[in-house]
Amino acid sequence: MAEKSGFDGNAVVYCEGFFNTPYGKTAHGLVRFTKRYKVVALLDSRYAGSDAGLILDRKANGIPIYESLSHAREAAEKSGTPLTHFVIGLAPDGGVLSENARAAVLEAVSAGLCVDSGLHSFLSDDPEIASLARKNGVTLRDIRKTPERKYLHPFTGRISEVESYRIALLGTDSAVGKRTTAWKLKDALDAADIDTAFIGTGQTAWLQGARYSLIMDSLINDFVAGEIEHAILSAWDAEHPRAMVIEGQGSLMNPIYPGGFEILAAGRPQAVVLQHAPARKEYDGLPGYPLHSLETQIQAIEMLSGCPVVAITINHEGLEPEAVPSICEEIAAATGLPTADPLLQKLDALVDLFKGRIA
Repeated sequence: MAEKSGFDGNAVVYCEGFFNTPYGKTAHGLVRFTKRYKVVALLDSRYAGSDAGLILDRKANGIPIYESLSHAREAAEKSGTPLTHFVIGLAPDGGVLSENARAAVLEAVSAGLCVDSGLHSFLSDDPEIASLARKNGVTLRDIRKTPERKYLHPFTGRISEVESYRIALLGTDSAVGKRTTAWKLKDALDAADIDTAFIGTGQTAWLQGARYSLIMDSLINDFVAGEIEHAILSAWDAEHPRAMVIEGQGSLMNPIYPGGFEILAAGRPQAVVLQHAPARKEYDGLPGYPLHSLETQIQAIEMLSGCPVVAITINHEGLEPEAVPSICEEIAAATGLPTADPLLQKLDALVDLFKGRIA
């Protein structure tokens, strides 16, 4: 699905205690797909012996779950896909490396595995981990580490030359499925012969191998707009796609994880698709802070950007699958917008909508 950015190796994804929860969203993305690695195992002792795809999406995908790294390594060796990478699939509040996760990293480095992390706790700044990595000749990649300023780009305004129809995939909350839906929409448009580029904006998209991407959480504020523009310009200069789908971050109104305005302001989309979890009542990470209504969130996006919200996509967390069609119908009736669950339904209505909008 992702544009090729090179194959890094065979990976085990660490998600102990948090797979199939909002804090496991990085692991979820990697289990669903990645072009950067071949994911051959996942670690979470609660689901040991199960298939990761079956737990996550009720569809087996051949990625076994193990209780320990030693078991995963042994099985990978026997299957002819020896592990080369240990990828942290956790996305906890604050991006902090727990003591349990740190111990798992030390075990992985001792076993000669390269470690990739999207956390804010940088492995390369941990003297013990860094020393052990040097001793064992393995690489630590902290992908949320701020790039040197000489590699960052200011906003130029050249985005006005980009003729691709740009769709921002925003959300009513953080950890609500924006990235997964953005990939699904890109694939649906590609399948309809509308060549579409995916613009990744977070660490998981990078781990999935997105060719055109930035990691917004790693940037100094003055360069966020320029990096969004640069990713879009890179896609335009390389491919001249008819459309682009831009992955959202956070949500406009989540007090802990506000996000989306930068994408509206710098990415200058022509349309917004809004991802929503109908069963979610409070903002992610903030018990007691009720979500603003879908109507209010649509109004806020359109007021800030002058860009229309043209469709709603839903996250079915907390819902029974059989209830999804009627809930989508209710939202469509209330908003007047096509509504679908991208993991359980086809996106035909959205594709038809964009066929009429994309030159």
